[in-house]
Amino acid sequence: MTTRTRLRALTAATALLALTGLTACSTEGAGADPDRVDVVAAFYPLQFVAERVGGDAVTVTNLAKPGAEPHDLELNPRQVGQVSEAKLVFYLKGFQPAVDEAVAQNAADRALDVTTVAPLRDATAGGHEHEGEDGHAEEESGGKDPHLWLDPTRLATVADRLAERLGVVDPDRAADYTTRARTLRGELEKLDTEYATGLKTCQRREIVVSHAAFGYLAERYQLEQIGLTGLTPDTEPAPQRLAEVAREAREHGATTIFFETLVSPKVAETIAAEVGAKTAVLDPIEGLSADGGGDYLSVMRTNLTTLRTALGCS
Repeated sequence: MTTRTRLRALTAATALLALTGLTACSTEGAGADPDRVDVVAAFYPLQFVAERVGGDAVTVTNLAKPGAEPHDLELNPRQVGQVSEAKLVFYLKGFQPAVDEAVAQNAADRALDVTTVAPLRDATAGGHEHEGEDGHAEEESGGKDPHLWLDPTRLATVADRLAERLGVVDPDRAADYTTRARTLRGELEKLDTEYATGLKTCQRREIVVSHAAFGYLAERYQLEQIGLTGLTPDTEPAPQRLAEVAREAREHGATTIFFETLVSPKVAETIAAEVGAKTAVLDPIEGLSADGGGDYLSVMRTNLTTLRTALGCS
Protein backbone atom coordinates (compact mmCIF):
# COMPACT_ATOMS: atom_id res chain seq x y z
CA MET A 1 0.00 0.00 0.00
CA THR A 2 1.40 3.43 -0.94
CA THR A 3 1.79 6.33 1.46
CA ARG A 4 -0.95 8.20 -0.42
CA THR A 5 -3.34 5.30 0.06
CA ARG A 6 -2.48 5.14 3.73
CA LEU A 7 -3.26 8.82 4.13
CA ARG A 8 -6.62 8.41 2.39
CA ALA A 9 -7.48 5.52 4.71
CA LEU A 10 -6.47 7.54 7.72
CA THR A 11 -8.53 10.54 6.63
CA ALA A 12 -11.58 8.28 6.29
CA ALA A 13 -10.94 6.82 9.72
CA THR A 14 -10.62 10.27 11.24
CA ALA A 15 -13.89 11.37 9.65
CA LEU A 16 -15.65 8.30 10.97
CA LEU A 17 -14.28 9.03 14.40
CA ALA A 18 -15.71 12.52 14.33
CA LEU A 19 -19.10 11.37 13.08
CA THR A 20 -19.57 8.61 15.63
CA GLY A 21 -18.12 10.45 18.60
CA LEU A 22 -15.90 7.45 19.34
CA THR A 23 -13.32 8.06 22.07
CA ALA A 24 -10.36 6.14 23.36
CA CYS A 25 -12.01 5.42 26.70
CA SER A 26 -12.41 1.67 26.79
CA THR A 27 -11.60 -1.34 28.90
CA GLU A 28 -8.16 -1.60 27.31
CA GLY A 29 -5.55 0.97 26.35
CA ALA A 30 -5.64 4.71 26.79
CA GLY A 31 -8.19 6.10 29.23
CA ALA A 32 -8.71 2.89 31.19
CA ASP A 33 -7.38 4.20 34.53
CA PRO A 34 -7.79 7.90 35.49
CA ASP A 35 -4.99 7.61 38.07
CA ARG A 36 -2.45 6.68 35.45
CA VAL A 37 -0.85 8.62 32.59
CA ASP A 38 -2.11 7.36 29.23
CA VAL A 39 0.82 6.70 26.89
CA VAL A 40 0.41 5.48 23.32
CA ALA A 41 3.49 3.69 21.92
CA ALA A 42 3.74 3.28 18.16
CA PHE A 43 5.38 -0.18 18.20
CA TYR A 44 6.96 -2.72 20.54
CA PRO A 45 10.42 -1.36 21.50
CA LEU A 46 8.80 1.93 22.47
CA GLN A 47 6.16 0.04 24.45
CA PHE A 48 8.94 -1.77 26.31
CA VAL A 49 10.67 1.48 27.23
CA ALA A 50 7.42 3.21 28.22
CA GLU A 51 6.38 0.35 30.48
CA ARG A 52 9.78 0.13 32.14
CA VAL A 53 10.16 3.87 32.68
CA GLY A 54 6.51 4.51 33.51
CA GLY A 55 5.95 1.53 35.78
CA ASP A 56 2.60 1.44 37.52
CA ALA A 57 2.14 5.17 36.95
CA VAL A 58 1.29 4.74 33.27
CA THR A 59 -1.08 2.81 31.03
CA VAL A 60 0.67 1.95 27.77
CA THR A 61 -1.19 1.17 24.53
CA ASN A 62 0.81 -0.35 21.67
CA LEU A 63 -0.66 0.55 18.28
CA ALA A 64 1.08 -2.41 16.58
CA LYS A 65 -0.30 -5.76 17.67
CA PRO A 66 1.95 -8.78 18.40
CA GLY A 67 2.68 -10.80 15.30
CA ALA A 68 1.98 -7.87 12.94
CA GLU A 69 4.68 -6.21 10.86
CA PRO A 70 4.67 -2.57 12.10
CA HIS A 71 6.03 -0.78 9.02
CA ASP A 72 2.68 -0.85 7.21
CA LEU A 73 0.44 -0.26 10.21
CA GLU A 74 -2.99 1.13 9.41
CA LEU A 75 -5.00 2.81 12.19
CA ASN A 76 -8.64 2.07 12.83
CA PRO A 77 -10.96 4.72 14.32
CA ARG A 78 -10.47 3.46 17.88
CA GLN A 79 -6.69 3.78 17.53
CA VAL A 80 -6.99 7.31 16.12
CA GLY A 81 -9.08 8.06 19.21
CA GLN A 82 -6.37 6.64 21.45
CA VAL A 83 -3.79 8.91 19.83
CA SER A 84 -6.14 11.88 20.25
CA GLU A 85 -6.83 11.22 23.94
CA ALA A 86 -3.36 10.14 25.14
CA LYS A 87 -1.35 12.32 27.47
CA LEU A 88 1.76 11.35 25.53
CA VAL A 89 2.31 9.67 22.14
CA PHE A 90 5.69 7.95 21.84
CA TYR A 91 6.64 7.36 18.21
CA LEU A 92 9.42 7.38 15.62
CA LYS A 93 8.73 9.78 12.79
CA GLY A 94 9.15 8.27 9.33
CA PHE A 95 8.76 4.65 10.43
CA GLN A 96 4.95 4.41 10.28
CA PRO A 97 3.31 7.01 7.99
CA ALA A 98 -0.18 6.44 9.40
CA VAL A 99 1.06 7.20 12.92
CA ASP A 100 2.90 10.30 11.69
CA GLU A 101 -0.32 11.63 10.18
CA ALA A 102 -2.42 10.82 13.23
CA VAL A 103 0.07 12.61 15.48
CA ALA A 104 0.19 15.65 13.16
CA GLN A 105 -3.60 15.92 13.14
CA ASN A 106 -4.42 15.00 16.73
CA ALA A 107 -1.44 15.10 19.10
CA ALA A 108 1.35 17.31 17.78
CA ASP A 109 1.75 19.04 21.16
CA ARG A 110 1.60 15.76 23.13
CA ALA A 111 4.10 13.62 21.25
CA LEU A 112 7.69 12.56 21.76
CA ASP A 113 9.44 11.74 18.48
CA VAL A 114 12.40 9.41 19.04
CA THR A 115 14.28 10.95 16.10
CA THR A 116 14.58 14.20 18.06
CA VAL A 117 16.33 12.31 20.86
CA ALA A 118 18.70 10.03 18.96
CA PRO A 119 19.35 11.19 15.38
CA LEU A 120 19.10 8.40 12.83
CA ARG A 121 22.06 7.02 10.91
CA ASP A 122 22.14 6.95 7.14
CA ALA A 123 20.73 3.72 5.78
CA THR A 124 23.78 3.13 3.60
CA ALA A 125 26.45 3.83 6.23
CA GLY A 126 28.75 0.96 7.14
CA GLY A 127 28.13 -2.30 5.30
CA HIS A 128 26.56 -3.65 2.13
CA GLU A 129 23.07 -2.36 2.73
CA HIS A 130 20.94 -2.17 -0.38
CA GLU A 131 18.07 -0.01 -1.50
CA GLY A 132 15.63 -1.61 -3.94
CA GLU A 133 16.00 -0.78 -7.63
CA ASP A 134 12.64 0.98 -7.48
CA GLY A 135 13.86 3.26 -4.72
CA HIS A 136 11.15 1.97 -2.37
CA ALA A 137 13.23 1.93 0.78
CA GLU A 138 14.59 5.37 0.02
CA GLU A 139 11.04 6.72 -0.40
CA GLU A 140 9.73 5.19 2.81
CA SER A 141 12.63 6.09 5.10
CA GLY A 142 14.10 9.25 3.64
CA GLY A 143 17.43 7.43 3.49
CA LYS A 144 17.56 6.98 7.28
CA ASP A 145 17.62 3.74 9.25
CA PRO A 146 14.94 3.76 12.01
CA HIS A 147 16.10 0.62 13.87
CA LEU A 148 18.10 2.45 16.54
CA TRP A 149 16.81 0.23 19.38
CA LEU A 150 19.21 -2.51 18.23
CA ASP A 151 21.97 -0.44 19.84
CA PRO A 152 21.17 -0.69 23.59
CA THR A 153 23.08 2.49 24.39
CA ARG A 154 20.90 4.54 22.05
CA LEU A 155 17.78 3.01 23.56
CA ALA A 156 19.03 4.03 27.02
CA THR A 157 19.25 7.64 25.83
CA VAL A 158 15.69 7.41 24.54
CA ALA A 159 14.55 6.08 27.93
CA ASP A 160 16.22 9.00 29.73
CA ARG A 161 14.40 11.50 27.54
CA LEU A 162 11.08 9.73 28.01
CA ALA A 163 11.54 10.00 31.77
CA GLU A 164 12.08 13.74 31.41
CA ARG A 165 8.96 14.12 29.29
CA LEU A 166 6.82 12.02 31.65
CA GLY A 167 8.09 14.19 34.49
CA VAL A 168 6.69 17.24 32.71
CA VAL A 169 3.34 15.54 32.10
CA ASP A 170 3.18 14.14 35.65
CA PRO A 171 5.48 16.26 37.88
CA ASP A 172 4.37 14.61 41.14
CA ARG A 173 6.04 11.38 40.03
CA ALA A 174 8.97 12.85 38.11
CA ALA A 175 11.56 11.41 40.49
CA ASP A 176 10.08 7.93 40.08
CA TYR A 177 10.39 8.13 36.29
CA THR A 178 14.00 9.24 36.60
CA THR A 179 14.81 6.38 38.96
CA ARG A 180 13.25 3.78 36.70
CA ALA A 181 15.04 5.17 33.63
CA ARG A 182 18.33 4.95 35.54
CA THR A 183 17.60 1.32 36.39
CA LEU A 184 16.77 0.53 32.78
CA ARG A 185 19.96 2.27 31.63
CA GLY A 186 21.95 -0.02 33.91
CA GLU A 187 20.30 -3.09 32.38
CA LEU A 188 20.89 -1.84 28.84
CA GLU A 189 24.53 -1.03 29.58
CA LYS A 190 24.97 -4.55 30.96
CA LEU A 191 23.47 -5.92 27.73
CA ASP A 192 25.85 -3.72 25.72
CA THR A 193 28.81 -5.16 27.64
CA GLU A 194 27.59 -8.70 26.98
CA TYR A 195 27.44 -7.98 23.25
CA ALA A 196 30.84 -6.29 23.13
CA THR A 197 32.44 -9.17 25.00
CA GLY A 198 30.55 -11.93 23.21
CA LEU A 199 31.32 -10.61 19.72
CA LYS A 200 34.90 -9.49 20.36
CA THR A 201 36.66 -12.53 18.92
CA CYS A 202 34.86 -14.24 16.02
CA GLN A 203 35.92 -16.14 12.92
CA ARG A 204 33.64 -13.99 10.76
CA ARG A 205 32.14 -10.55 11.13
CA GLU A 206 29.70 -10.49 8.21
CA ILE A 207 25.99 -11.10 8.79
CA VAL A 208 23.73 -11.87 5.82
CA VAL A 209 20.23 -10.72 6.74
CA SER A 210 16.86 -10.72 5.00
CA HIS A 211 16.48 -6.95 5.28
CA ALA A 212 18.88 -4.21 6.31
CA ALA A 213 17.54 -3.66 9.84
CA PHE A 214 20.77 -4.36 11.72
CA GLY A 215 22.89 -1.34 10.84
CA TYR A 216 23.00 0.03 14.40
CA LEU A 217 23.92 -3.35 15.84
CA ALA A 218 26.61 -3.84 13.18
CA GLU A 219 28.00 -0.37 13.73
CA ARG A 220 28.11 -0.75 17.52
CA TYR A 221 29.81 -4.15 17.54
CA GLN A 222 32.04 -3.90 14.46
CA LEU A 223 30.07 -6.27 12.27
CA GLU A 224 29.32 -5.97 8.55
CA GLN A 225 25.72 -6.19 7.42
CA ILE A 226 24.86 -7.71 4.03
CA GLY A 227 21.17 -7.15 3.39
CA LEU A 228 19.11 -9.08 0.85
CA THR A 229 16.80 -6.05 0.66
CA GLY A 230 16.85 -2.51 2.01
CA LEU A 231 14.90 -1.13 4.96
CA THR A 232 11.50 -2.35 3.82
CA PRO A 233 11.15 -6.04 4.77
CA ASP A 234 8.50 -7.04 2.24
CA THR A 235 10.39 -5.69 -0.81
CA GLU A 236 11.30 -8.47 -3.23
CA PRO A 237 15.04 -8.42 -4.02
CA ALA A 238 15.98 -8.26 -7.69
CA PRO A 239 17.69 -11.35 -9.19
CA GLN A 240 20.87 -9.33 -9.57
CA ARG A 241 20.85 -8.55 -5.85
CA LEU A 242 20.34 -12.21 -4.96
CA ALA A 243 23.35 -13.10 -7.11
CA GLU A 244 25.45 -10.40 -5.42
CA VAL A 245 24.53 -11.60 -1.94
CA ALA A 246 25.24 -15.21 -2.85
CA ARG A 247 28.66 -14.21 -4.14
CA GLU A 248 29.45 -12.20 -0.99
CA ALA A 249 28.21 -15.00 1.25
CA ARG A 250 30.60 -17.41 -0.47
CA GLU A 251 33.50 -14.96 -0.31
CA HIS A 252 33.07 -14.45 3.43
CA GLY A 253 32.42 -18.11 4.17
CA ALA A 254 28.99 -17.37 5.65
CA THR A 255 27.53 -20.42 7.35
CA THR A 256 24.17 -18.84 8.21
CA ILE A 257 21.62 -16.73 6.38
CA PHE A 258 19.36 -14.89 8.81
CA PHE A 259 15.63 -14.35 8.49
CA GLU A 260 13.07 -12.73 10.80
CA THR A 261 10.09 -13.78 12.88
CA LEU A 262 7.57 -11.46 11.18
CA VAL A 263 8.69 -11.91 7.55
CA SER A 264 8.64 -14.94 5.23
CA PRO A 265 11.93 -16.90 5.26
CA LYS A 266 11.65 -18.01 1.61
CA VAL A 267 14.29 -15.69 0.15
CA ALA A 268 16.75 -16.45 2.95
CA GLU A 269 16.16 -20.17 2.42
CA THR A 270 16.82 -19.79 -1.31
CA ILE A 271 20.18 -18.09 -0.72
CA ALA A 272 21.12 -20.59 1.99
CA ALA A 273 20.43 -23.54 -0.30
CA GLU A 274 22.49 -21.97 -3.08
CA VAL A 275 25.58 -21.34 -0.95
CA GLY A 276 25.32 -24.40 1.27
CA ALA A 277 24.48 -22.47 4.46
CA LYS A 278 21.80 -22.94 7.07
CA THR A 279 19.16 -20.44 8.17
CA ALA A 280 18.48 -18.98 11.59
CA VAL A 281 16.29 -16.28 13.11
CA LEU A 282 17.87 -12.90 13.88
CA ASP A 283 15.07 -10.80 15.29
CA PRO A 284 15.03 -7.02 14.62
CA ILE A 285 12.52 -6.73 17.48
CA GLU A 286 10.15 -4.50 15.56
CA GLY A 287 7.42 -6.44 17.33
CA LEU A 288 6.98 -9.54 19.42
CA SER A 289 5.68 -12.71 17.83
CA ALA A 290 2.00 -13.52 18.17
CA ASP A 291 2.69 -16.20 20.76
CA GLY A 292 4.30 -13.62 23.04
CA GLY A 293 7.20 -14.90 25.05
CA GLY A 294 10.15 -12.81 26.14
CA ASP A 295 10.80 -9.11 26.02
CA TYR A 296 13.36 -6.80 24.44
CA LEU A 297 16.17 -7.92 26.76
CA SER A 298 15.57 -11.64 26.36
CA VAL A 299 15.20 -11.43 22.56
CA MET A 300 18.40 -9.40 22.33
CA ARG A 301 20.21 -12.08 24.35
CA THR A 302 18.80 -14.79 22.10
CA ASN A 303 20.11 -12.79 19.13
CA LEU A 304 23.54 -12.66 20.76
CA THR A 305 23.63 -16.42 21.23
CA THR A 306 22.58 -16.90 17.59
CA LEU A 307 25.23 -14.50 16.34
CA ARG A 308 27.99 -16.13 18.39
CA THR A 309 27.14 -19.52 16.92
CA ALA A 310 26.85 -18.27 13.34
CA LEU A 311 30.03 -16.19 13.44
CA GLY A 312 32.16 -18.75 15.26
CA CYS A 313 32.88 -16.55 18.27
CA SER A 314 35.05 -17.77 21.11
